[in-house]
Amino acid sequence: MLDKKVIELLNDQINKEFYSAYLYLDIANYYIDNDLDGFGNWYTIQAQEERDHAMLFLKYLQSNGVKVVLKAIDQPDKEFKNHIDPLLTGAEHERYVTNLIHTIYDAAYSVKDFRTMQFLDWFVKEQLEEEENADKLVNKYKLFGDDPKSLYLLDQELAARIYTAPSLTL
Repeated sequence: MLDKKVIELLNDQINKEFYSAYLYLDIANYYIDNDLDGFGNWYTIQAQEERDHAMLFLKYLQSNGVKVVLKAIDQPDKEFKNHIDPLLTGAEHERYVTNLIHTIYDAAYSVKDFRTMQFLDWFVKEQLEEEENADKLVNKYKLFGDDPKSLYLLDQELAARIYTAPSLTL
């Protein structure tokens, strides 16, 4: 049986992951509205990943006989003034999510919940990748974003991203 605090944190993470999907859809909309469809594609796929992360947490709780409580998802409230703002927001958000995962891991560790720790190991590794990708986007934009031709090429690169869903089996 899972610890009450661990259950609460895992259940909250479902909401946080769905919020992440909303945030990334908002960012995708910003870029698409500004004719940067490749950037929009990249963040649309990012939103799909976050939705699937939420489903992994949901299935984990269900597999452990825990009743899942879905909560309202906040509306993203960021206003973007230029093309780098969404990238910076995405990078900052990934660091926030990493902190959330570490908090759950710490709670599981404190009650010797090795099963949950093992489940979270994938997310710890995933967050490293998420942060790296977000930081690379920021860095590439800083290098190329002021040059229209380079921005066009970067947009084309991001348009090539395809979605590969994680396995939703536990």
